[in-house]
Amino acid sequence: MLRSFKYELMPTNEQKHQLSGSMGSCRFIYNLALETKNVAYQSGKNLTCFDLHKQLPELKEANAWLKDVPAQSLQQAISNLDAAFTNFFKGNGSFPKFKKKTGRGSFRIPIAVKVDFENWKVTLPKYGKVSLNISRTFDGTVKQATVSKTPTNRYFISILVETGIKKASLKQINEITAVGIDLGIKHFAILSDGRKIENPKNLINAQRKLRIAQRSLSRKKKGSNRCNKQKLVVAKIHEKVANQRNDFQHKLSTEIVNQYDTICIENLNVAGMIKNHKLAKHISDASWSSFETMLKYKADWYGKNILQIGTFEPSSKMCSCGIINNELKLSDREWTCGHCKTTHDRDILAANNIKKFGLRTPPNIRQREALACA
Repeated sequence: MLRSFKYELMPTNEQKHQLSGSMGSCRFIYNLALETKNVAYQSGKNLTCFDLHKQLPELKEANAWLKDVPAQSLQQAISNLDAAFTNFFKGNGSFPKFKKKTGRGSFRIPIAVKVDFENWKVTLPKYGKVSLNISRTFDGTVKQATVSKTPTNRYFISILVETGIKKASLKQINEITAVGIDLGIKHFAILSDGRKIENPKNLINAQRKLRIAQRSLSRKKKGSNRCNKQKLVVAKIHEKVANQRNDFQHKLSTEIVNQYDTICIENLNVAGMIKNHKLAKHISDASWSSFETMLKYKADWYGKNILQIGTFEPSSKMCSCGIINNELKLSDREWTCGHCKTTHDRDILAANNIKKFGLRTPPNIRQREALACA
């Protein structure tokens, strides 16, 4: 099983300069390769990934500073561009764009990465040993590593490891060990067992501090030292919000995957929902898509089932007696069925219906969907 482990790097000032330079070199190769492919396409030619790789030796002779970067990292930049074009033509992404010189950056090292847990060091080709802030260890074979830099000037390394552990076989789907989850704004998640998980609203809570910091930034002269310092203040606020969100979602997704064998969720059209300007900020702050991603890959690790229902299923509108209330509005948090006179909590009803819709799928189709979602 392939698993990724992320650690914070603690490089020296010289190593920071080297790592930042490598990120700039890979960005240069990526942008140059994109421009070359665009020009070739306009002239009726199609350059493959290997055609672009063959041009690297000439580029190194013309630009000596490219020799300071591992050759495999430059090749990976071109491979990343080729993958971006592949995703675009498959309809899974937008057309590749030129990378900007911003506070972020990254490059990939596919070979020769060694981690020394005893001395808290990681050995990178052409950079030597870099100090590492170790939070956990791993056993397995290192496949590749990606070094990245955040806008707050922190450096991280994500290490892909072949652990040798076989994936757990899928658990049997049973109504008793299944749960339906309805994602919302006031409550982040409503479970079919009746639990309501409060939404921490990290961005909304940091809005006042962020507004003050951004107002101060707007008054600084662009390019000045004070402007750069204030940019760092704003970036740190955003980073804290992102860390709080990830911590909350990781803990909740792990708890749900450990507790249930089958998890039923709704296939939400988040891109369409964000177009509502009144809810866009709250939906973006909730980050439902990242939470679903965590559920899926953690369920894949432990052999749990993920069942997704359709976007247009009437989860909030259908009473337990089968009657559908088509007049239900988003502002109606409770409603009473006109047929059986039962009063429903909209969110609890939606969670129960999501579970019901997920489990009613024929077993053969259900199994394939579970494997695809994982």
